[in-house]
Amino acid sequence: MLLFACIHKNTYTYTKDIAPILLENCTPCHQPDGAAPFSLINFNQVNRKKNTILEVTQSGLMPPWPADRNYTHFIGEKYLSEKNKRIIKEWIKIGAPEGNPSDLPKNTYLPIKSFIGEPDTTLWFDSIYIEGNSQDHFYIATLPIELPEKKYVRAMEFLPGKNNLVHHMNGRLLNYENDQKVSVSEGERLLDLEINEQEYINQFNQLKLANDDGSRPQQINSAVNYLPGSTGQIYPEGIGGFTINSKSILLADDIHFGPIPKGKWSHNKVHVFFSDSAPKRPINEVMMGTNGVSKIIPPLVIPPHQITSHTSFLEIPEDISVLTVNPHMHLLGKSFKSFAIDPSGDTIRLISIPKWDFRWQYFYTFPTMVKIPKGSVIYLEASFDNTIDNPNNPHNPPQEISERFEFGGAGMRTTDEMLQFIITWLPYQKGDENIRLDL
Repeated sequence: MLLFACIHKNTYTYTKDIAPILLENCTPCHQPDGAAPFSLINFNQVNRKKNTILEVTQSGLMPPWPADRNYTHFIGEKYLSEKNKRIIKEWIKIGAPEGNPSDLPKNTYLPIKSFIGEPDTTLWFDSIYIEGNSQDHFYIATLPIELPEKKYVRAMEFLPGKNNLVHHMNGRLLNYENDQKVSVSEGERLLDLEINEQEYINQFNQLKLANDDGSRPQQINSAVNYLPGSTGQIYPEGIGGFTINSKSILLADDIHFGPIPKGKWSHNKVHVFFSDSAPKRPINEVMMGTNGVSKIIPPLVIPPHQITSHTSFLEIPEDISVLTVNPHMHLLGKSFKSFAIDPSGDTIRLISIPKWDFRWQYFYTFPTMVKIPKGSVIYLEASFDNTIDNPNNPHNPPQEISERFEFGGAGMRTTDEMLQFIITWLPYQKGDENIRLDL
């Protein structure tokens, strides 16, 4: 009788034990139209993939969370505890029993409508046909926006269409005054970045982004961004946000589609979350490294068959409160670390990614704001692997890789390299360290 009780105690089932683990850590991506290549929303799907699940969970490959949790913590960390790993392993070892359907969580499948709430409105980019030639494709896409009046925006959220072809997107908002721009809809909506310089200039002019007199409109950087594994970010009321004019254009100035063997359409949307009041504390952004305000030392040139190390640093002229950080490198990235040294010599940890993975790049938001005092210096340290031992190396044999500068900025091709660190911050106010950012 005692033996039977011990066996029963350790008999894990899908419905009671596995489904809750997957719901929290896996199904946000592993569902129809999700970021993952297959779904895990019911027993049959999970049972078919059980050996793969065993391998990737025990090795730590899944769920993906590149940042070192022993260095700093962030909101929404994706990881499995050792207990949950053991439960998955034991469940598969005993034959992966389904269990009683009545034990299932109420929601084993939460369709992706929004990661941050119910939007006030949804805007759609024009559909883009992605050629199936197993090559990267890069575009500039525009989304004209016309509203009855100016609005306050708390957040924007980009979501790829059902074919889920977008690898990343950086979005800026161009705000126009009514007397400066007659129409925001007359320009072209798409520019192919894989063209020569003269054709690029011609096509860019056809987007008609300037005011009617040729001057530049107001620009809000990083109004919305999307990266592999990232979700929209909304901060507590009063922090962040911006004004959107009655006439504006959302400019996806770098929308990247990964290689696919067969042509497909991509139809992508942006959720907009309005606010009743103007932002009390508008967010600032600084970018270090490629295209940023700090130099990369030594310059980002990576010879073949070598592993190189690079750094960059930036002195902070005022007390700031850091909300979110975003490291960015490409296929040769090997490791990334950033920290600040304050005037007293103490270290303020920001982020460490010991094993860089281009497929998973997040905007990492701290649980509470991190104060960096005036006079501190923020450092970033990164290494790149341009050897045959790097399975992500795009060239065999390896070739010299660097930032590729075209049209006044670094090239965005995956096969080039970048080293960037984007820091989202506010001027420091007393008590910022105690404000929770995990709504």
